Amino acid sequence: MRRQVPGKDLRWGLTRLTAVASGLLALLIGLIFGFMLWAINGMRDSADARKETRMGVVETERFEQLLANLETGQRGFVITKQDVFLQPWRAALKAFPTQSREFQEHATSPGQKRLAEKITRGVDSYIRTYSIPLVSAAQRGDPNVSSLLTTARGKRLADVLRADFTHYMTTERQLLDERTDTATSNADRAVIAASAGLGASILLIVAFAVYQSRAIVRPARKAAAVAKQIADGDLSVRMETTGPAEIGALGASFNTMVRSLQESRGRTEAARRRLRLLYNTSVSVGTTLDVEQTARELVQVVVPQFADFATVDLLTPVHGEVPQAGAGELQRIAVGGIRENHPFRPVGTRRTPPPTTLYARSLSTRLGHIEADLRTSTSWRAGDPEYAERILDEGVHSLISAPMLSRGDTMGVLSFWRSRQDEPFDEEDVSLAEELAAKGAVAIDNARRYTRERSTALTLQRSLLPQRLPEQAAVEVASRYLPTGELGGVGGDWFDVIPLSGTRVALVVGDVVGHGLHAAAAMGRLRTAVRTLADVDLPPDELLTHLDDLVIRLADGEQYSAELHDPAAVADLGATCLYAVYDPVSRRCTLATAGHPLPVVITPDGSVAPVTGHIGPPLGIGGLPFETTELELEPSSVLALYTDGLIESREHDIDRGIAELCRALARPAATLEEACDIVTGALLPERPADDVALLLARTRALSPDQVATWDIPADPSEVERARRLVVEQLDAWGLAEAAFITELVASELVTNAVRHGAPPIRLRIIRDRTLICEVSDGSSTAPHLRRARETDEGGRGLLLVAGLTLSWGTRQTTTGKTIWCEQPLPGY
Repeated sequence: MRRQVPGKDLRWGLTRLTAVASGLLALLIGLIFGFMLWAINGMRDSADARKETRMGVVETERFEQLLANLETGQRGFVITKQDVFLQPWRAALKAFPTQSREFQEHATSPGQKRLAEKITRGVDSYIRTYSIPLVSAAQRGDPNVSSLLTTARGKRLADVLRADFTHYMTTERQLLDERTDTATSNADRAVIAASAGLGASILLIVAFAVYQSRAIVRPARKAAAVAKQIADGDLSVRMETTGPAEIGALGASFNTMVRSLQESRGRTEAARRRLRLLYNTSVSVGTTLDVEQTARELVQVVVPQFADFATVDLLTPVHGEVPQAGAGELQRIAVGGIRENHPFRPVGTRRTPPPTTLYARSLSTRLGHIEADLRTSTSWRAGDPEYAERILDEGVHSLISAPMLSRGDTMGVLSFWRSRQDEPFDEEDVSLAEELAAKGAVAIDNARRYTRERSTALTLQRSLLPQRLPEQAAVEVASRYLPTGELGGVGGDWFDVIPLSGTRVALVVGDVVGHGLHAAAAMGRLRTAVRTLADVDLPPDELLTHLDDLVIRLADGEQYSAELHDPAAVADLGATCLYAVYDPVSRRCTLATAGHPLPVVITPDGSVAPVTGHIGPPLGIGGLPFETTELELEPSSVLALYTDGLIESREHDIDRGIAELCRALARPAATLEEACDIVTGALLPERPADDVALLLARTRALSPDQVATWDIPADPSEVERARRLVVEQLDAWGLAEAAFITELVASELVTNAVRHGAPPIRLRIIRDRTLICEVSDGSSTAPHLRRARETDEGGRGLLLVAGLTLSWGTRQTTTGKTIWCEQPLPGY
């Protein structure tokens, strides 16, 4: 029994009445939907059963057709003896296992399944006991296959099977009719339930709507008007608390909400500014991979949104390796504020903060620390004793020092300062300061690591390139190597100048696929291999063939190594190379290329044209030959060798790049060094996408009076004449002091050629920076240095040559070989 309180109506409130009405509506809807779901589920089951029955009928018809194909095929073959009638018979035999299995699987009841198994056994027996033996007998020509007894037996067996099929089909169709009736009945029940439920729901909803309009909507409109004022930003509005209990409670809630909104508006605005600041830090800091620039960007973001001044101090070393734990020296790399004449230490100063300062505490605890009032605190002054008074005079009153942490390493300290026009920092600001410092630390750490890795890669790359081009008389050279401006850093481009025997010189330029340390290391191996092969003095095409074999072996070895560590990794070593040999005596240049662009020639009259010739496959392909191209160059011609990074670009093709290179080389230049600068400045952007190697070589030619050549008959008596010719020529050159050694060396070399070589024999001496003596013959057998025994009468010739000269060697030619040696000129 409800207790009556004077002056107060204790009827059910709006909330309770609404809950009861909603519960009734939900119960009604639930009952309706439950019945409908039951009916729909019955319809679905009936539909599935009908579908299964139809499939059983289809499979039965297909299986019965298989029996008909068997019977028709065998009868046609027995009558006509033509194999064409066996095609449907054979197809039916082949399809029997599958169709019999599907026929049994689609049986819709246990009785039907047993009948299906019986039919399957009957068909199988019909095939094995009658059909196959009948066809086999017909193929053998047995006259009994057409007998009345045989035909009657087949018909009897077929009639039994057809009767079973008819019984099976009749049962299936009866099941189909029954399930169709069931589905129709379920559909009728679902329609009736849906109609009744819809009518009842409409009546209940109408009644509930009338109730809502009177008891809820009208009071809610009054509350909506107040809510609109609140939504428009008028937080001074208040709602009356009189009326029904629920409306009064709603008014009190509105008034409480307005007061809460007034309090949270300030916190929301502060959080929005905080998120905006963190977002700006993420997108504005770290736009470059430069440590100083990244620190300056960090200062620009936090000033003045969060602080009036900001300083960035990093533990030394600023660049390169990450500072070791316990290192305490800080270097200022960025400072900024709302005024340019800030009172803080300038960029570049170093100091070790005392343990009591905020800097040291932030580094040791790896947490942010705050000094809310700098005037009453003395510990922070030890960090900047010379600048403390200046900082206070500028009105700076509070400080937050946050450690810069990245990947577990302490990078330094980010300090925030506020001056007199702002409120002091509070504890909530410390967490924001730590987040800003963490984001800045990641960007600075990325820049530091990139700088270290790029510096390491560049150091390796440049150490693998020629540190100083060798002195030689054949060409005057100038070179450039420019690393890529992309994040990949260095690449595999290289060049080389290799002095060869006979005052010749080899000019090499190559490119290894890819970028990074792997490409640089591969480049170093290939450059070493080229130098080693050049010492053997092979022709350009043979040298590239050996280099190609080496690249294939290296690639196989790297792939095997990669598979040992990571089976999914595939090593790939590809490279191009151009090898050219210039002879200043004949002024001929012989070159071969493995997938590398051919050089450009600038003649003494200023005309520029690319060399035309055969370009072989890149190194590492294998199996394809390399061909040589020969040029005859006038003295003072310039040969420009380059890598594809100089002429390739995303904006144009290679042909246009070569045309631009020719135009750049045609510009007047006082020196080759100036020509290199002109070419790189004209063709390359500020940050090239690929590394570039450029080698310019201006040819020289030895004058005829620097070379003396004689043909020597293959007669031991001609050795004396050879000695006399050498002495006379040295006297003519004013090199009488070198006559003794040169005469002895020439005598030994000519004697070896006469005894062990083959005609024609030619003696040549060349006067250059050294005195070169060469003996050529028609034999390809190379001599070997050995030590003769005391009882031997010979075998000491090459030993004498090696002991009396600076160097000696053998090179193969197209007509035989040449043995050469060099000795210093008197006075050099």
